Amino acid sequence: EKHGKKAAESDDVKLYCQLPLIEKMDASLSTLANCKRLSLSTNAIEKIANLNGLKNLKILSLGRNNIKSLSGLEAVADTLEELWMSYNYVEKLKGIGVLKKLKVFYL
Repeated sequence: EKHGKKAAESDDVKLYCQLPLIEKMDASLSTLANCKRLSLSTNAIEKIANLNGLKNLKILSLGRNNIKSLSGLEAVADTLEELWMSYNYVEKLKGIGVLKKLKVFYL
């Protein structure tokens, strides 16, 4: 809870550079139904997962993690407009094709 709002009610959730580092995107993300922008950069995340509850997500920031694949984005395929993935270990763009509204992609 920050700025008088709980994370589940916020449209902008910032969990970047957490200590200890976030290692996985777990099921607790599904509580962020109102979230339009999710920042999880500068952590130790290895896999994109558990985005199915984020029905309003437009911007996903996952830069500076340990992600190797773009799979796991299907749940936000109809809403995601920006995907920030720089400084990861992604070698192939397989999985990006599902993002129907994608306008900005940083790798």
